[in-house]
Amino acid sequence: MADPVVSSAPDFIPHAAEPVREHLAAAAALPDFLAGAGTLTLAERRLIVDQAVLMLDQNYVHLPLKAAMHAVNPVQRLRLLRRRLERQTEETKPPEWLFHAEMSEIFHSVRDLHTNYLLPAPYAGKIAFLPFLVERYEDAQGEHFVVTHLAEGFSAPGFERGVEITHWSGIPIANAVDLHAARFAGSNAAARRSRGIQSLTVRSLAMHLPPFEEWVTVSYVDADGTARELREVWRIVDSRPKFVTGEAPSGLAQPVGLDLDMDETNRAKVMLFAPKVVARQQALQAGDAAPEVHAGEISTSLPDVFRAQEVQTSAGPFGYLRIFTFHHPPQEFIPEYLDLLGKMPDQGLILDVRDNGGGYVINSEFALQTLTPRHITPEPAQFVNTPLNLRICRQNPEELGAWLPSMEQALEIGATYSSAVPLISDEIANEIGQQYFGPVVLITNARCYSATDIFAAGFQDHQIGPVLGTDESTGAGGANVWEHKDLINALKNDPGTPYAQLPKGAGMRVAIRRTLRVGANSGTPVEDLGITPDVPYRMTRRDLLQGNADLFEKAGQLLKSLKPHAVSITNAAATDGVLRLKVKATNIDRLDVYVDQRPRASLDLSDGQADVTVPDAAAARSARVEGFAGGELVASRTAQLN
Repeated sequence: MADPVVSSAPDFIPHAAEPVREHLAAAAALPDFLAGAGTLTLAERRLIVDQAVLMLDQNYVHLPLKAAMHAVNPVQRLRLLRRRLERQTEETKPPEWLFHAEMSEIFHSVRDLHTNYLLPAPYAGKIAFLPFLVERYEDAQGEHFVVTHLAEGFSAPGFERGVEITHWSGIPIANAVDLHAARFAGSNAAARRSRGIQSLTVRSLAMHLPPFEEWVTVSYVDADGTARELREVWRIVDSRPKFVTGEAPSGLAQPVGLDLDMDETNRAKVMLFAPKVVARQQALQAGDAAPEVHAGEISTSLPDVFRAQEVQTSAGPFGYLRIFTFHHPPQEFIPEYLDLLGKMPDQGLILDVRDNGGGYVINSEFALQTLTPRHITPEPAQFVNTPLNLRICRQNPEELGAWLPSMEQALEIGATYSSAVPLISDEIANEIGQQYFGPVVLITNARCYSATDIFAAGFQDHQIGPVLGTDESTGAGGANVWEHKDLINALKNDPGTPYAQLPKGAGMRVAIRRTLRVGANSGTPVEDLGITPDVPYRMTRRDLLQGNADLFEKAGQLLKSLKPHAVSITNAAATDGVLRLKVKATNIDRLDVYVDQRPRASLDLSDGQADVTVPDAAAARSARVEGFAGGELVASRTAQLN
């Protein structure tokens, strides 16, 4: 190999993609950004710590679990920090970044991406980035770290997609990833290491201090085998606004399970590496014709939420639906999801939720019913029993009354947790029933979190299909998260509320209700454990550089081994007091018929078709047919009649 040479990349922003060029033009170099940081007074620091003690001690549902699993005591650490603040003056207080660093470290110690200290201005709403992305794959020689995306307009000698990174600022790249992973709050080892890789080039400053280094030196091997080095400066820019056309739901009655760090980082990656998605969003917002999608891709009105297409494998063509986030208003998410699902080929579906940090629980729980004939049991959730949580439930009986009796009883019996109550109703979880009738494979990784953990757990617990995991577990975020402002709102009518507004845009989030699995795993917490895939898989170089080619091939082989089952009502007619149904079925040997939720007929099938006559049912409002194969329920279809 040739001796390493240092290459200096030109400023790429004037050559960035047009849809994001103006936004990126406001980016600042790290030293310039830090020059305006640091305006918290001593009193404001004390207030922040006091509110943190209150939230972690009285609201944090995982505190007993985290103390046991990770041997941490964040509340005591906060009290010690508060004591030190009492002895400081405005003249003797340490630099503000040290205060933020300690607060972040305390919150990160519980390894919970729901429970965060959110930095105030000027950090809030900012992203630190380098103009390229690094990802990992494995082969017989071990693990490799390669560049998979470059921001448009960025270039350096020999620095292109596929080059292998060997060192990061002089540290062997695998060691550098481990060092980065130790700073991030993933709930398990796989999640932490995955975050460590991602944080090499993209970080949200809402949860993390800016990088300590003003630039990084990247050692890499180009396509000719020449060893090179690139020095690239960190830039700071505003987070890209969310693409929301409708009003986002709010309030305690609409539970959220979201990894905010992942949500912010994903939007930054779209801005840097998928500007065509931004162009589509801008066109949709302006009411213009959206740019054409790639060949084989299905157009969507929510391009930052979904990607849909047909993929070709040696096992045949299959549908592919990527869900990037559940954090979008349900009134827009659910209709678009159903529309795209209806356009998927019926021979099989690859459902991909990798890197999905969660969002509205209703979106993830609602989606499950569309993929299975089985009745969906939504995951239940529990509060930790504390005087302040009890007070919150008493003040909000309409939204939280279901948990109140058990919390009242806990005063007498000393129970640690409240009763477990689903976050969404059974009616919503089964409102429309099965909509897709081919086999389904779910792809997960360690960056699946919160509402996506809930979705993956429900997918596995209801035996919808195999879970194909590119990591040994999902991110293991099993909770409903509340922000500090939600806690203020929960006691807004209580004159003695202990919550106070935080200064200068600072914030905090806390896991307030933990979720439990159902079915064969009933009662198992999702937090820290996550969902173990049925079929483990390791990403390949072809996956990273050729659009998941080997991953799709693996998913296709799994789908090929599964038999599709379908049932449909092709015609319904009511005459002379009789309801007549024509039913078509695939791979089904028995059919049960329900009219207005009552069982009315059961018949064996041999040729996949049946004419069903139901007397005294001409005025029926709905009909449901359930198909069985070998005595097992495999398909269900409901038709509204009147």
